[in-house]
Amino acid sequence: MKKILAIILLSLSQSGCLIAAAVDGVTDVAIAVVKAPVKVGAAVVDVAVGNDEEEEE
Repeated sequence: MKKILAIILLSLSQSGCLIAAAVDGVTDVAIAVVKAPVKVGAAVVDVAVGNDEEEEE
């Protein structure tokens, strides 16, 4: 009976770690999703505008 109680207590204490890891993972994915369009937009603007310094030389 003591072993079962110990297993249950350990399982409950580990669930908090799993939730924290899941929230951390979701946050990282959300930040990456927000950053991707900004990087793509900046690259498109750089290509469209070009580099005037090279043309002047």
